[in-house]
Amino acid sequence: MTTPDARSGTGQPAELFFEDLVPGLTVDLGVVTVDGDEMVAFARRFDPQWYHVDADLAGASRHGGLIASGFYTVSLFMRAYVDHLLSRAAADASPGLEELRWLAPVRAGDRLAVRVDVMGARPSSARPGLGTVSLTGTMLRLGPDDRPEQEVLRTRFRGWFAVRPGDADAPDAGPDEADAPDPAEADAPEADPAEADAPGSGPSDAGKPVGGPPDAGSAETGPEGPANGPPRAEPPG
Repeated sequence: MTTPDARSGTGQPAELFFEDLVPGLTVDLGVVTVDGDEMVAFARRFDPQWYHVDADLAGASRHGGLIASGFYTVSLFMRAYVDHLLSRAAADASPGLEELRWLAPVRAGDRLAVRVDVMGARPSSARPGLGTVSLTGTMLRLGPDDRPEQEVLRTRFRGWFAVRPGDADAPDAGPDEADAPDPAEADAPEADPAEADAPGSGPSDAGKPVGGPPDAGSAETGPEGPANGPPRAEPPG
């Protein structure tokens, strides 16, 4: 019988554990297509701002049409993360986000490539049997040739994952993750000034970290663009 600690995030027997999520690993979370009806229904229920729900007003504005709520976009990311990683991994809870940015507008019909990069990992000193994994998630809009055109979402967050059964007595490392900053966060880039004029919850507020408005912004260019990042690899399965 599978113990709770050896179950994946969806309750199935886990095949990936903390030890498998090594820094430098990139996990492909597939491609999602934005459904226009679902996008608008989400906005009507949770984020009914005019540029999300009123096609006429949005079309006559600088947005040129309806744009997705940023929280709808991040919900697409979360579903891909669950389907392609947490469904396989011995996932516990998450202590939260360090960053969430909406870098470009998302529209109905967009095809978004989703991935997570493992930035750091360490055993938990406060929760024996778990390790803390620091992750960066990105969504990239694909062009007609399936090549990435633009980064539309970036998030940095942490997840707790069970160590492989039999390894739970491994020594802890460092202070508790709830109090200690992750080394990967120290060099996080500042927001690009171009984001200041991006569409958002207010006309010029998108692209801010969590705590800012819930909507898409303009493209950000910088050292973390889609051409850069850790080498791609698949986790052992």
